Amino acid sequence: MNRRSKRIVDIALAAVGLLVLAPVIALIALAVRIDLGSPVLFRQSRPGLHESPFEMIKFRTMHEPPPGMTASVSDLEHRIQDRARISTLGRFLRQTSLDELPELWNVLKGDMSIVGPRPLLMEYLPLYTAEQTRRHEVRPGITGLAQIRGRHVLEWSERFKLDLWYIDHWSMRLDLEIIGATASTVVRRSGQPPKDTPDNIFMGSATTTDASAGTGDRRVG
Repeated sequence: MNRRSKRIVDIALAAVGLLVLAPVIALIALAVRIDLGSPVLFRQSRPGLHESPFEMIKFRTMHEPPPGMTASVSDLEHRIQDRARISTLGRFLRQTSLDELPELWNVLKGDMSIVGPRPLLMEYLPLYTAEQTRRHEVRPGITGLAQIRGRHVLEWSERFKLDLWYIDHWSMRLDLEIIGATASTVVRRSGQPPKDTPDNIFMGSATTTDASAGTGDRRVG
């Protein structure tokens, strides 16, 4: 099967998912509205196929920043403060990946695929090596090989290797295996950083050590 077949399957799965999960999506939207207020959705520009930017949508998981939070603090401090803004509901949505459900709309629109490399931050683009840039040869995915092999606990170098392996060995069977493994990963909530540990920030391949800092509203995953 070719990539056109992959797109047809994406459309079918996203449409069915949005239809079947509509009550769940509506319930989560109501819960977020009560817990965090408006807006219910988190929107952020991410690089898609061939690095073309698109607006990715998720359920919002964080409180508004307090008045005392200013841009004068360092980026590290700002991200750590952001991490503290995640609500109890928001943490649950992230741990269960329920905050990702609105991305089915991104799949239906053609911005994303069900399976593919996760869309990261636009600011990471200048930091990639030529090889790592290849992750944009396909549409980004809601889930991917890196997500079922460790997710946030993996080193960045390993995540990129898995992304590129997926691109070079893609098949519909592989996609179905990843989707099945994703369900198990979500149920077990594996690959999540400890509760109070900020997510890793990609600093570029010149510095392979993952800097720990909260991603806050500049969410990585």
